[in-house]
Amino acid sequence: MTVADPLSASAAPTAAPQSLFAPGRRAACIGAIALISMLAFESIAVATAMPAVAEALDGLPLYALAFGATLATSVLGMTAAGQLCDKRGPYRAALYGLSFFLAGLLLAGFAASMPQLVAGRALQGLGSGVLGVTLYVGVGQVVPQALHPKLFAMFAGAWVVPGLVGPALASFFVQWMGWRSVFLAVAAAVPVAAALMLPSLKRVGAGTGEVLRWGAMRWALLASAGALTLHAASQQSGAQSTALFVGGLVAAGFAARLLLPRGTLVAARGLPTVILLRGLIAATFASAEAFLPLLLTQHFGWSLTQAGIALSAGAVTWSIGSAVQARVQRPDTRRRLLTGGFSLAAAGLAVIMAPLLFTLPSLLVFVGWSLVGLGIGLSFPMLSVMLLKLSSPASQGSNTSALQLGDALTSSAALALAGLLFDPATRQVLPVLVLAFTLAAAAAAVSPRAQPVTS
Repeated sequence: MTVADPLSASAAPTAAPQSLFAPGRRAACIGAIALISMLAFESIAVATAMPAVAEALDGLPLYALAFGATLATSVLGMTAAGQLCDKRGPYRAALYGLSFFLAGLLLAGFAASMPQLVAGRALQGLGSGVLGVTLYVGVGQVVPQALHPKLFAMFAGAWVVPGLVGPALASFFVQWMGWRSVFLAVAAAVPVAAALMLPSLKRVGAGTGEVLRWGAMRWALLASAGALTLHAASQQSGAQSTALFVGGLVAAGFAARLLLPRGTLVAARGLPTVILLRGLIAATFASAEAFLPLLLTQHFGWSLTQAGIALSAGAVTWSIGSAVQARVQRPDTRRRLLTGGFSLAAAGLAVIMAPLLFTLPSLLVFVGWSLVGLGIGLSFPMLSVMLLKLSSPASQGSNTSALQLGDALTSSAALALAGLLFDPATRQVLPVLVLAFTLAAAAAAVSPRAQPVTS
């Protein structure tokens, strides 16, 4: 028995130019960067602007639903996009995704009431779910396999600038041009990114996968309902919250068994473990990031600006880690980096917890979060590289869909559980950090199973 090597940058030498921006793929890569940056900015900016939106539209009761609807419909978009990419090709899927995303931005930007805005956010979620899968599959086919580590490092880097400037820029838009400008500014940029990216995706052609299985959408609806119920659980307290969490977890788990590759939930070797690892590390980051500002401001007395700088440091080190892994070519080194990245994230969370357990300076939280970002940056893009390498061309869409679906469902479950563990009365964040640490440690322990065994 031999161990296959999906972490190798390429299976054979290639004569392709070693640049993401060589002729023939330059426009696709620039368009993908622009589109990912827009998706990132929209997510960050809307979170910043939503209090002003809810006040202007008298829609505070629907505040949480404005976020939950986006998450729920993105699950539907991911599932549909996987099948569309495999059968009809990424170009057709990208057209649908861009159309839904743009329509959602315009509906939200011109909304006269909170229900209209929630409907716009639901359309945005559907479009972003489709685009998330399509970008991976389509641009992954335009770019040679040897450049995939650099490609996914570039995708990670495209989130950094929006993460740094998004909140401040959104505040500027809201203050000087009104909250509608947050949605409409992104809408104005969508056609530019589409014009750059779509011609390259059209050259990829149609897929060769199986006939569209729209019956799978009923399980996607169940997964979407489960994700929405988990989101609702995080907004409640007491027995109601527990009941919603259990119900949402059962629904999402049952749907996941049918939508994800066989063996994902038990870490079967190869592709199933890759998808499980993506969910574990995404849940680690989501649960820790959501409560880190609260820890810094409420427990340690930092200002919001100081807490924002700490979060930005994690985004910067994430980008650094992504760039480092893109430069590593040796398969054995990449294997060690995968496990090392998860271990570094777990170590960073341990550093964050240290001032809560011992008499140590709160500056360690800044150091620990930087380590978490670096560790995730080292490992996160590798999982995308491995997924495409372990997938046949006819299954890249469905497998990418499973990767992002697992990400969304696991993060939803972790955030809901974090809400149950957090006690608003004492504002004790330590149990949430223990949860995040456990998820990262589990990823480090399971990571060697990402290497499939072949005879």
